[in-house]
Amino acid sequence: MIRDGDRIAVGLSGGKDSVTLLEALLLLQKRAPIDFQVCAFTVEQGKFLAPIAPFGEYMKKRGVEWLYVRDEPSFQLIEDEPDHGCDMCSRFRRRAVYEIAKQMGANVIALGHTADDFCESLLRNAMYTGRLSALPAVTWSAKKDFRLIRPLVFVTEEITRNYASALAAPVIPCGCSQKTGTVRRTLRDIFGELEKEHPYLKENLLSAMGNIQTDRLLDPRYLPADAGGRAEAPPPVNADLFPIVNEGFSTPR
Repeated sequence: MIRDGDRIAVGLSGGKDSVTLLEALLLLQKRAPIDFQVCAFTVEQGKFLAPIAPFGEYMKKRGVEWLYVRDEPSFQLIEDEPDHGCDMCSRFRRRAVYEIAKQMGANVIALGHTADDFCESLLRNAMYTGRLSALPAVTWSAKKDFRLIRPLVFVTEEITRNYASALAAPVIPCGCSQKTGTVRRTLRDIFGELEKEHPYLKENLLSAMGNIQTDRLLDPRYLPADAGGRAEAPPPVNADLFPIVNEGFSTPR
């Protein structure tokens, strides 16, 4: 994920995951066999439930270059469309993130998605968009300006919660995390119940993402060829029996 000479901008949302990511990269910076820089930024979209000032003091003590940006288009979005969904908010944040990273001279953007997010993304996309996909651990922005990395792919939120608490780092909650009745919240509750009896559920799902048996799926591009070298297409699916309901979820680019 990280290469010699990289300048990594860490997206700090104010939550436990991004704080853990920042601290992990600072520790790695001291012992890695390559040289890279770490800076950080926070995008204010009008949804923080507490003042951001304590977070700024924490960053100053850590000696990390930090940029706080109030994104005016996001505030206008709240005023114009107060009931907008997560996908709309994400698009506005992505634009702001790219602008900030460019301003900070970064070529890499590090995001604090955890193993929980990867697993939820996999199930959400499968159940609500009809795709087998999750969050990419390493990818590029649409214009190839930035490499996007998610170093906490194998780290659960239980770990980040305990680590952030041990650091006594300020955690600034976001209003989005308080929403109920959302698909993400429903999946998280389902995970919580299942893990009571199946404690390695997330580990197995993460393993499955890296252990794909394409010949046991329905995508005709990966079906085994017959003796004549032609792929045998599956029988058509009855759309009335298996409708695909798209609720607007998408993998960030």
